[in-house]
Amino acid sequence: MSSQLEIAWEGAIREYIHYLRLERALSEASIQAYEHDVNLLARFALTQLEKKPTAIDYTDIELLIFEIGRDEYLGARSQNRVLSGLRSFFRYLLLEELITRDPTELIASPQLPKNLPTVLSTEEVDAMEAAIDLESKSGLRDFAIIELLFSCGLRVSELTNLKINNIFWDDHVVRVLGKGQKERFVPIGAKALNDLKNYLVVRNTWDVNKEYENVIFLNLRGAQLSRISVFKLVKSLAQTVGISKNISPHTLRHSFATALVMGGADLRIVQEMLGHASIVTTELYTHLSREH
Repeated sequence: MSSQLEIAWEGAIREYIHYLRLERALSEASIQAYEHDVNLLARFALTQLEKKPTAIDYTDIELLIFEIGRDEYLGARSQNRVLSGLRSFFRYLLLEELITRDPTELIASPQLPKNLPTVLSTEEVDAMEAAIDLESKSGLRDFAIIELLFSCGLRVSELTNLKINNIFWDDHVVRVLGKGQKERFVPIGAKALNDLKNYLVVRNTWDVNKEYENVIFLNLRGAQLSRISVFKLVKSLAQTVGISKNISPHTLRHSFATALVMGGADLRIVQEMLGHASIVTTELYTHLSREH
């Protein structure tokens, strides 16, 4: 992390707060809220992107909003609030002629819960898997990622934190550590197990960092794969096969649950497989299955 980058962010935020206080005459409470939102972006830019404020683009904002969502940790209202704060910051940069285009202008506000989530059909998931180059170094890994997200309904953080000793090969189940450190066991089909085995054979030839030897999904440097990498993979594959829906790794979880409910699965079983604290959350998929 460059000190020059830190100085660039500190200076931009200081001047932005000055603008909010003197020119917009906002209350201290409002200023603190705006400052909080920009600080989220600054930390993300410094630790994940290594970009200065004027270099932030549309994809960076989209990734940040995805991270803020943290699967189901913060809802759409929280994401919308942060996005609103970031829009204010980039309007200020435009006003000062420090940027020529607002990177938030094309980003749609996250949908509030009353809107049903997007799902993918089995055919669309198959097309995404077919688009993976299995001859590439990461091909078998990427294939296993899509298969596990779709066939086990994992949250992306649950996937990236999976350990080799979490897989019970003979019993066809995977042990998952979910929200609030709650443990659950999820069935895993023969196809997903086979895809996982194929990847692990290749993974064993990689130069793996010692601290990540038990972590299943690694990047090509032998360290634990990040949530952002999985997000980028899913988005890239969807674009490659012409899926126009706005999707993320969590879309595959929604698709998994919807397919179960459409197939007649008991709602309580689906709740347990997804790790929902309340069945009210799971009932969402009955509405989705009726739509389909």
